Amino acid sequence: MHAQALDGSARDVLDVVRRTGFLQLDPTARVAPTQLLVLWSRLGHYDPAELDRLVWNERKLFEWSAFVYPVEDLPALKARMRNWPRGDGAWSERVRAWLRANQKFRRHVLRELGHSGPLPSRAIEDRVDVPWPSSGWTNDRNVTQMLEFLNARGEVAIAGRAGKQRLWDLPERVYHEVEALPEDEADAYLAERRLRSLGIARQGPGRRVQVGATGTWVVHPEADDSPLPRRTTFLSPFDRLIHDRERTERLFGFRYRLEMYVPKDKREYGFFVLPTLRSERLVGRVDPELDRKTRVLRVNGVWWEPGARPVSLDAPLRSLARFLGANSVEF
Repeated sequence: MHAQALDGSARDVLDVVRRTGFLQLDPTARVAPTQLLVLWSRLGHYDPAELDRLVWNERKLFEWSAFVYPVEDLPALKARMRNWPRGDGAWSERVRAWLRANQKFRRHVLRELGHSGPLPSRAIEDRVDVPWPSSGWTNDRNVTQMLEFLNARGEVAIAGRAGKQRLWDLPERVYHEVEALPEDEADAYLAERRLRSLGIARQGPGRRVQVGATGTWVVHPEADDSPLPRRTTFLSPFDRLIHDRERTERLFGFRYRLEMYVPKDKREYGFFVLPTLRSERLVGRVDPELDRKTRVLRVNGVWWEPGARPVSLDAPLRSLARFLGANSVEF
């Protein structure tokens, strides 16, 4: 909890991102986009515009491949970009083959950005030679796929947003001028960074410890094990504390599944259920929904874990409603 800034000690948005390691971006807004909800869980009420200022104006954070990272991680992540896609799996080879088959298209995209960037994807003409095959939403979205892949490789960067549209540009106009670390140094840096931000993990460059009946874990040498305040908050389904579902079950005995893609009549709980965190325990879950027309935060259900003592949710629900701009909370 201390490592993930869920102890109430976080100072601001930059402090949260540095301590948690990154923010995952997801547009699902049943309550709020996950990156904003993750920050609220740690800060309470804050100005959401602070995140945009840090990314687009002050450049202390940067966006890469649907995540926001602290700029000090850029040298290590540039090493990852340089070697993307890693591995020899079927998907990695498919990406490499598609890029090889569309070198003219790649040069066209880079030339357009060089002349006119930053640009939204719709402003770039699709000149693909071999379309990207897919049975899903990426089928025939060739410009977007090329931009996504070039972004992952560090050849283009996200320079801003116009509404929900990303604006793409050449990386030298967006990123700080830093050299990529050698691959082994980058791997070591990111492994230490990961363990520091998690506090405890199944593997990493730390001290091995036994945790209850769940086996051997690794703890960061500087991990804080001091008592936690009595603090209650809710977590995004994509919050890093619970994102690894197996880790969540092993450490907390808490089984969580996101049910937004499950048919309504087959859901165990609800569409976008948020785990309830009380100090160091996941004690239950709540299913809130923001009605933006009436400015009401509706709570569709509350559930408590077996053996957990119910706690008052009034304060965190009022805090969440205030953050979302809701005038009231209704059960």
